[in-house]
Amino acid sequence: MTTKSTGAGAPEVLRYTAFSSDPDGGNPAGVVLDASGLGETEMLAIAAEVGYSETAFLTPPPAGLGAEPGRGFGIRYFSPLAEVPFCGHATVASAVALAERIGPGELVFATLAGHVPVTVADDLRATLTSVEPHVADVADGDVAEALAALGWESGELDPVLPPRVAFAGARHLVLAAAGRERLAALEYDVERLKAFMLRRDLTTLHLVWRESETVFHVRAPFPVGGVVEDPATGAAAAAFGGYLRALGLVTAPARLTLHQGHDLGRPGLLEVELRADDPRVRVSGRAARIG
Repeated sequence: MTTKSTGAGAPEVLRYTAFSSDPDGGNPAGVVLDASGLGETEMLAIAAEVGYSETAFLTPPPAGLGAEPGRGFGIRYFSPLAEVPFCGHATVASAVALAERIGPGELVFATLAGHVPVTVADDLRATLTSVEPHVADVADGDVAEALAALGWESGELDPVLPPRVAFAGARHLVLAAAGRERLAALEYDVERLKAFMLRRDLTTLHLVWRESETVFHVRAPFPVGGVVEDPATGAAAAAFGGYLRALGLVTAPARLTLHQGHDLGRPGLLEVELRADDPRVRVSGRAARIG
């Protein structure tokens, strides 16, 4: 696949928002459909210029990907500051951008975290299937440092949802607020939290408030990527689905609804599916072209 040039040898950067059908909602992502001639330095420079939390760069598929001809791709994700192993919203944006050009159906992306299949329906709703998730305990000292950077007190946490590091392609620290007001009043020490996250190899903090057993409100600080907050985080949604199942807080099959971005004025909707016969997590959402 080729893309139009934006200048002398520069690739076209498409802009889509993911997890919303409204260009003013969800999480914006850059998408470069043909990055085969770009090196890491160039990708990082493009991502920094775009300024979104991530830009996805598609390359020819590696051998053995197993996709139908023309429907498999390598993919890399860069924030304005660094490469990340997996990004859910940029995957959804890329899948919808492709579907608008080659038609809906099955796609497979080879990410640094593993192979990620994506199904795009006729209505351009995309569903990604994560790599297998896992959950790890987190030291009390790390929880205390994260809370201090956030300006939260330990008594403001929901004891039903204990702190854990959850993974489904990238590492996220899950912290659950006991009240919606605590989640809404997010103002944190950017440099302190960034330093902590870099030490613990965390991509985002997944801050949640539980409205019901299957409905959650989410915020996601992302200082390690050069962005104060991610408006809709598909990788963390997948990791959170794995977290809930691993801790016995939901029983598969189950469908979860995550509301994210409302506090930023960019409301997004992430739908998470857990299947009884598959440990992987499915995350669904829509996407819309910006501009």
